[in-house]
Amino acid sequence: MKLNNTSQYAIRILAYITDHKEEKLLSANELATSMQIPYKFLTKIMTELVKAELVESIRGREGGFKLKKDASEIKVDDILTLFHDSIEDEKCLLGIGYCNGMCKCALHDQWMEPKLLMQKMFRESSLEDIAGQGCKI
Repeated sequence: MKLNNTSQYAIRILAYITDHKEEKLLSANELATSMQIPYKFLTKIMTELVKAELVESIRGREGGFKLKKDASEIKVDDILTLFHDSIEDEKCLLGIGYCNGMCKCALHDQWMEPKLLMQKMFRESSLEDIAGQGCKI
């Protein structure tokens, strides 16, 4: 199970902004450089985050980005949902299409518990929980 690149970057960007919220606004160039994310890709992600009202964009020479909501209000699942990336209930872990109780793959029963735990983690983990932990983002 792996998140798509857009979701990975979005989570990292938001965690980075959360870690630096006491500083000045963060420009797209600064974010792209600091996080080693291609500038064009970062600006596309930021556009979506602004549209979703997770981030505020302030124009001008001293402009940049900041969180629009409190970090404790933004859940990892909100970000995954925005970028259409989540652990789907019936998507087969082995890539055999859809997998449910009626039509199971070989790992279906073993995958159910970890899948539910991961879904719970995404729903309950906020940016506040994952940012500032001294971990690599």
